[in-house]
Amino acid sequence: MIENDLLYTLALQHVPNIGDITAKRLINHCGSAEAVLKEKKQNLLKIDGIGSVILGDLFKPHHLKEAEKEISFIKENEIKVLHFEASNYPEKLKHCIDGPILLFQSGNINLKEQRIISIVGSRKITTNGIAFCEELVEKLAIYNPIIVSGFAYGTDITAHKAALKHNLQTIGCLAHGLNQIYPAGHKKYMVDVEKHGGFFTDFWSTDTFDRNNFLKRNRVIAGLSEATIVIESAEKGGSLVTADIANSYNRDVFAVPGRINDLQSAGCNNLIKYQKAHMLTTALDVPYILNWKLEEESKPAIQKQLFVELDATEKIIYKHLKDNERQQLDMIAINCNLPIFKVASALLNMELKGVVRPLPGKLFEVI
Repeated sequence: MIENDLLYTLALQHVPNIGDITAKRLINHCGSAEAVLKEKKQNLLKIDGIGSVILGDLFKPHHLKEAEKEISFIKENEIKVLHFEASNYPEKLKHCIDGPILLFQSGNINLKEQRIISIVGSRKITTNGIAFCEELVEKLAIYNPIIVSGFAYGTDITAHKAALKHNLQTIGCLAHGLNQIYPAGHKKYMVDVEKHGGFFTDFWSTDTFDRNNFLKRNRVIAGLSEATIVIESAEKGGSLVTADIANSYNRDVFAVPGRINDLQSAGCNNLIKYQKAHMLTTALDVPYILNWKLEEESKPAIQKQLFVELDATEKIIYKHLKDNERQQLDMIAINCNLPIFKVASALLNMELKGVVRPLPGKLFEVI
């Protein structure tokens, strides 16, 4: 990124009343952050949604001075800066309306052609939760996913360590600048994480450490990934916020169920109960729902499934799905002129035979 562009974008990011959504609106209207800061206030006020309160602090000179200081920090520490319009900005995060206008990176992160999942959960993770998380990452390692989390206590660090153990790329999303690490006890993992991935943050080195930063950080965790997995959560917690954000981005969410009287499973059970998450009971649920395929899967193995025995109803449904691709259960019933209960039963049998698979949104398709 050209230093002049970085200077003005940092300055715009530093303005208190201008968040990422508003900053993008201003940049898109004016063409660049520099053009925004050099535009007349009366012209900016003509932009839909832009008022005098938002622009009140925009033209104060100290924003550029602070930006210059941050550039010095960035240079001294060899930090990579990703602009939201640049080709190297995370693709999935580009589609998030409130994604950071600037993302600061350390380490050796490579997001190209990679499956990316976020694993979050309680900081007071139980021994069962740790075991499930470790087994989950171990079983998914064959798909070579990038494991994203928040580098915090409990579930986060368990996921990062499991990724490192299986030589997977892992990304820690921080709620502070790259001049510090929280919790301090996790400094010992930094070298390995940066060697096999790295860190992302949209906070400056001068940003004060604040509890609300964690909630803001969660949008990056959810936005980077195609799916967010909640291992354990009490009835309230930051991981549930991450799950809600992922849902708002139209991303898949998974939750590990627990006993109804287990406080550390209450949040996960509620996500499942209110249909905000897929129930996750085995690692295979993830590639199944996300439709991940291994490169070594051969066509003959797939073709073999087409020669299983189907009854008359199943043959009708199979032909319809093959001709019309994926469809919802009720539409299958209408188009095949069959009762819904009969279609539901047939689809279950066909799923067990390996002929069809369910998809999010109550859709079904031929394998």
